[in-house]
Amino acid sequence: MSMKRTNVYADPEDLALIKEAARRRGIPEAEIIREGIHLAAMANRVWDEPLDWPTFDGSGEPVTKAEVRAEVARRSA
Repeated sequence: MSMKRTNVYADPEDLALIKEAARRRGIPEAEIIREGIHLAAMANRVWDEPLDWPTFDGSGEPVTKAEVRAEVARRSA
């Protein structure tokens, strides 16, 4: 993937945290900054179509793990 260079202003304390995290993880500081940019971009993304989340009919009462697993298995079959 090609990348484009850009300049940003950052708080010195944030840069110090990034420097320390990069040292601890053994990766370049730029990699942590790219990860942060990607997370911010995805968190603010507007989707063209609504997500198709599965829905479940029920009484509104809490269900057990076993009931959830059984329903997921039934719908996956």
